[in-house]
Amino acid sequence: MNRMPFEQPTEHYDERISSIDEQLCALVRQRKDISADNPGVPPEDAISKWALKYDLYEDLLRSLFWSMRMDDVYKPRVEPTGFRKHLSVLKMVEQDDQVYSVTVIRQYENASVIQLHVDWEEAKDVPMDEHHHKSFELFLGEPYDCWQDRAGGSTGHYTYNFIVSPPLPDDISSMDLVFKEYHEPFKENPTGSEIVIQIE
Repeated sequence: MNRMPFEQPTEHYDERISSIDEQLCALVRQRKDISADNPGVPPEDAISKWALKYDLYEDLLRSLFWSMRMDDVYKPRVEPTGFRKHLSVLKMVEQDDQVYSVTVIRQYENASVIQLHVDWEEAKDVPMDEHHHKSFELFLGEPYDCWQDRAGGSTGHYTYNFIVSPPLPDDISSMDLVFKEYHEPFKENPTGSEIVIQIE
């Protein structure tokens, strides 16, 4: 998913608050370290109390804490460039009446792209509001950074697209692709379901 480049919204900046802004950055760093990058969000009563105490808008504080909770979204990401080859995988796992498969891995000079396909039998008369797709995260261990780039599908089929950096080796034998399922994006509310595609 490409992010829009940041553009300075205004040329105005009150230099008198520069030291305060730096303190804010230091506090954000301290907050990340103490919480081991898993801060959650303060409860509503705390947000209401702080908004009243410091004469701030509650929605501003909600937005602030929400952004800090999912700061991984802002991490610089590699865009795959320089396509090299396809690695054949052709593996599938059947679990909970669904078939999970990985057919190929696309190899680029700076990254790899893995697609997880999910297929199931679905009645044609299921109302659209009952179509709910979970979110998946790919885990490969060090040194790989994996993130879901996009996802989409139709009745009975859904595909999740993952980018892996640095690129996987061309010899992927004995590697396990571990997909963990979540109720919501950003690794929120794990379902406990784990799909493991074993490459022999």
